[in-house]
Amino acid sequence: MKTTWKGTYTALVTPFQADGAIDEPALRGLVDRQIAGGVDGIVPCGTTGESATLHADEKLRVVEIVTEQTDGRVAVLAGAGGNSTHDVIALAQRMAAARVDGILSVVPYYNKPTQGGLYSHFAAIADAVQAPVVLYNVPGRTAVNLAADTVLRLAEHGNIVGVKEASGDFPQVMQIIQGAPQGFHVLSGEDSLTLPIIALGGHGVVSVVANELPDLMSDMVRAALAGDFSSARELHYKLLRLMDANFIETNPIPAKAALAMMGLIGEHYRLPMVPITDASRETLRADLIALELLEPQ
Repeated sequence: MKTTWKGTYTALVTPFQADGAIDEPALRGLVDRQIAGGVDGIVPCGTTGESATLHADEKLRVVEIVTEQTDGRVAVLAGAGGNSTHDVIALAQRMAAARVDGILSVVPYYNKPTQGGLYSHFAAIADAVQAPVVLYNVPGRTAVNLAADTVLRLAEHGNIVGVKEASGDFPQVMQIIQGAPQGFHVLSGEDSLTLPIIALGGHGVVSVVANELPDLMSDMVRAALAGDFSSARELHYKLLRLMDANFIETNPIPAKAALAMMGLIGEHYRLPMVPITDASRETLRADLIALELLEPQ
């Protein structure tokens, strides 16, 4: 499908069975719920999808399931990132063959490349993959920031269409928005910063909270993109406590716990991710009750 790379893209969790296998029926159910909630796209195999503990064949299977289940109804932006350019290209090519609409590729982690290395890494991916590429900058996880100047150099590549910006650095975000060529999109990588980033000229979000509330997050983003900031602000503050609660422990622990409380998935993780603590669970439960996602006990 054609996509404008605007709006709400859900960073989808990967549901597991008790034995650690991918729960395919639950995954299909999550996809249908997201589409019914009005999202513009789904992002499988990102950070929220526990991509770090999925092997390549599992990632491809998750992407195949999501692509089959969406059936062209919304865009699929598949996560294919890592710290080996060769391996990322191989995985991204397999995902592109599965007919995804785009590839979301995170900054290489651990090996801490220079800005020149980052440019060459992403340019090599974009050259080799027959699908549009969205960059993903999240220095809190990768230990390296994809600088605005590097993003703008990469934005000139014909196959690089946007960036998911999760640095929390507003001057950097503004520099990218101001300097980007026509058709290059800036998506917030943090739910709570989506509204101000759109107000600055951004184009949407790759969202965690949309796992729980795809309808309200989509409504908030649509209102903001339409310039209805009064309605968008009201929805932003309605969602803010849950946005924050989703990061009360390491993502995606709280989001998966919330979906399990809602009866949508089993609460299963792969080590080193472990279940949410009791104290955090009660905080999360209270926020879900306040949003009428759970009945009071």
